[in-house]
Amino acid sequence: MRFHCNSWSLNKDQHLLVKLAISIPLLGFTFRLLLFRSNGFAADIQSAMFVKQHVQEPDLNPPVPVGMPENEDQVPLDIVIEKCDLFPGDWVPNPSSPTYTNESCPFIEGHQNCMRNGRPDSGYLHWRWKPRDCRLPRFDAERFLKLMRNKAWALIGDSISRNHVQSFLCMLSTVEQPVEVYHDEEYKSKRWHFESYNFTVSNIWSPFLVKAAIFEDNDCVSSAEVQIHLDKLDKTWTDLYPSLDYMIISTGKWFLKAAIYHENDTKVSCHLCPGKNLTELGFVHAYNKTLHYVMDFIANSKHKGLIFFRTSTPDHFENGEWHNGGTCPKTTPAKEGEIKIKDLNRILRDVELEEFEKAAAKAGNNEVNLKQISY
Repeated sequence: MRFHCNSWSLNKDQHLLVKLAISIPLLGFTFRLLLFRSNGFAADIQSAMFVKQHVQEPDLNPPVPVGMPENEDQVPLDIVIEKCDLFPGDWVPNPSSPTYTNESCPFIEGHQNCMRNGRPDSGYLHWRWKPRDCRLPRFDAERFLKLMRNKAWALIGDSISRNHVQSFLCMLSTVEQPVEVYHDEEYKSKRWHFESYNFTVSNIWSPFLVKAAIFEDNDCVSSAEVQIHLDKLDKTWTDLYPSLDYMIISTGKWFLKAAIYHENDTKVSCHLCPGKNLTELGFVHAYNKTLHYVMDFIANSKHKGLIFFRTSTPDHFENGEWHNGGTCPKTTPAKEGEIKIKDLNRILRDVELEEFEKAAAKAGNNEVNLKQISY
């Protein structure tokens, strides 16, 4: 029996505009980190290829408030800006050169490289995010790296997290080229090291966040249902969790796949499994249970770093899906109200918001710094 990927899979010819859009939450909270000094502990990630060395942490004095210049792209990052929500806003034209392009950054995969694959226009490069209640200065990669000296970041999840890591590395590599110091056998989880700053960035592949056996090739074709253990967290990320200073955790769309659900090492139910003699409970049951388990683990962990939970991303295809004629024809960013959220995306989001709210109070009581990035 063979299963093809669901309609949420990314089109290999998708536009860079989509990638730019999904990178904004990353830009938003990295900007926030530039405005205050972290008190997180220095990471102690080790691998067979890389062992961190102790480096004296810099003395970064609190910034001094000053007046705001008119040109917000030139606002020095030593300025204290009044707290506000960076996420409500609009895309506005930006005549300045982009921080990076497909041609300047080596971390963009070949099938996503619009310029190399012959895209003739370049207008999609000249947009920037303008918050409605904030002035957002241009990202200062050098300043960021100085603040992150001796720290460790990880983005944990599926291919959307990988896209975010690629964009992140593209921005930071304008200051220093990182060295890849680790990859797993399938090259899905990777780690990079910025030697001058003793700073690491990891992409941890864990699309379900719990233990799962996936029978899928590189073309996104499955030969059997996913085997998901709803009561066992994925050690791929939990083993590294204590040593991370900053992490962004996400999941979502993979739960739409046909799956067999296990508890106590026993098959108990399923999603899309006709003829298996199992109770069909559906993906919502599994997603609720998984997120509750993940959030409870985080909230009770006593972790002293900063943890972001990112909600799942909406689909971006028009006039169909990726496998039945859907396309990504936009050359300019979507405006508010222009795209209707699909029912499946709304269901996933409702589960995410519900489980996050349950965990937030418990995390606060345990002094765990758990935040949410919501699409």
